[in-house]
Amino acid sequence: MPLTTPGRDAAARRRHWRKSVKIQFLGRSGRVQVNDKVVLVTGAAKRVGRAIARELHASGARIVVHYRSASADAAALVAALNAQRPASASAIHADLLDMAQLPKLAHDAHACFGRLDALVNNASSFFPTPVGQIDEAAWTDLIGSNLKAPLFLTQAAAPYLRAAGGAIVNITDIHAERPLAGYPLYCAAKAGLLGLTRALAIELAPQVRVNAVAPGPIMWPGDDAFSDDERQRIVAHTLLKREGGPVDIARAVRFLLCDAPYVTGQVINVDGGRTAHL
Repeated sequence: MPLTTPGRDAAARRRHWRKSVKIQFLGRSGRVQVNDKVVLVTGAAKRVGRAIARELHASGARIVVHYRSASADAAALVAALNAQRPASASAIHADLLDMAQLPKLAHDAHACFGRLDALVNNASSFFPTPVGQIDEAAWTDLIGSNLKAPLFLTQAAAPYLRAAGGAIVNITDIHAERPLAGYPLYCAAKAGLLGLTRALAIELAPQVRVNAVAPGPIMWPGDDAFSDDERQRIVAHTLLKREGGPVDIARAVRFLLCDAPYVTGQVINVDGGRTAHL
């Protein structure tokens, strides 16, 4: 019987694992293959989340559309995606502020297609909280949706993602690093999510990659929180002198999930160059 050493056996196991992951998830071009991979996108019924779902679906992924209150929008999106490719999309309702629902959301997302390859933590609350007017309800909403829910949903989904050699993309904000006046609680929550992205990249390596996309002036809130003058001033401060669109965020997410197998713990600012001279 040949003699082996524990160190040599461990090294051999690591080489075998890396080879099997490469064969399963990388094509000849070195790109992650997304055909029939399953992606859970939170807050996917509208706005940026919908653009992300559509972009990934167009790349061949199967999509689990999470929604909280936009049931009609979620149903319409799923119907449209399934019309393009039958049995390629499903919708799940969950309140991300209810921690008890997050393990079920991860379980049900996996059960939709029998696997879960990627998670996009997109769902987010956004509203001003001037100092002196911050209350516990605002704390619960902003910290809950932007930091707490991504953490606990990732924790619940981690076994599935590890088994698949998957990936996570968190949608942060350029103001995670450069706070926006009047929005201290939102900025703190997104700063926490940015730090969590880097921490989870360490915790879930080497099986799961974790990255972030930080939008700049992409899509204004629907509540007229920013006046026309404020919007023009913000856009004028970008290097490209124009607004971006949801598809710009969606393409960055696609890149991190599909074209960046050696990237983890990183953030991509999609802001027209605004952070270059904030």
